[in-house]
This record gives sequence, C-alpha cells and structure tokens, in this order.
Amino acid sequence: MRSRFHVAALVLAGGLLLGACSHHFGPGIAGLPATEGWQPLPIGSWVLNEGLQARAMTFCPREACARQGFAAVIALEGERAREMERALSQSPARLGRAFARLAADKAAERRKAQRKQQKKAEPKPARSATEVIRIDSDQAKGVLVTIRSLDAGGRRAVAAILYGREDDRLVVALAVSETAEAARREAEAAWQSR
Repeated sequence: MRSRFHVAALVLAGGLLLGACSHHFGPGIAGLPATEGWQPLPIGSWVLNEGLQARAMTFCPREACARQGFAAVIALEGERAREMERALSQSPARLGRAFARLAADKAAERRKAQRKQQKKAEPKPARSATEVIRIDSDQAKGVLVTIRSLDAGGRRAVAAILYGREDDRLVVALAVSETAEAARREAEAAWQSR
C-alpha cells in the first residue's frame, strides 16, 4: 500500500510540473508540423533580453527527420531592431564576419585559459568560407547565408533569414538546414506563421 502511494504522489507531482511548464512551449510553426518530426522548443524562459521576443522556435532532430533543421520567429524592438535591420539591409556579409570573429575570439580566450591551467588546449576552430546572397521577395527582405567548411569537403550549413516591419517591431524568421532549398522553404514557413 505504501509504495502505491509514493507512485501516485510522483505521478501527480509530475503531472502538476508538466502542466505548469506547458505555457513555456511556443506555438510551433504551422508549415513545419509535428507529424513531419518538427518539435516546438520551450521558449518561455530562454530569452530574457529586453527588446527581444521569441515567438516560436522549432527543431527537427536527426532521428525524426531526413534532414536536421531549426526554424524560429523572433521580434525585436527599439534600438536593437534598428541595429539588426541596418545590419541585415546594408551589409549582411559584415554581420556574418562579425559573428565569426566573435566565435574565434572566444575560442582563443578558452585556449589561453586552458594553457594557464595547464590543460590540453582545444583544437583550433575549423576554417570556413561564408557566402551571402539577397533573397528579397514581395513579402519580406531576406538573406541566404552559406557557411562551408574549408577543412572537411562537403560540410556546410545554410541559414535563410527573412525580415520585415510589423508596426514598431522588426520581425525575423530564420531557418538553418543543410541545403539552401530547405533553409529557404523552412524560413518561408516560419515567416507565414509570424
């Protein structure tokens, strides 16, 4: 009798926890349904930055999808929105280089800290090439960013970013996939569900 009580209490506690957390998951993206492997991610507590709102984030894991992917819809406001719109409109290639430089600087700091602690340093980051092209349409402005490995032939990732104004906010739909066609199709699905 006693063990049944503990199991019932655990089931009840688990149900209450799941019920309390259910509002943290985003609505998902209509064009990327769960029946095709897409899973909404919990966004309620992820984004704590002022001026940034996560509307939907979905992920398609390798086990459920032929091609792994990620898609999201976010909204920015104020100065953050103006900076992002300016970066995407004027020079998206410069934005890509800035992110790559930031990642390289952080990796160099980690290697330096590991040397000080006399730990084995992590390997240098892989070399890559970035290509950025505009994909503007009637509905939104956009860029397609392809990052290709220079060290491992055939490895690449593609990000499609669509953006536009909605009142005083900048809405951004983005998708990351292995191919340009998939990234663009998934970003368009995210844009439609904004």
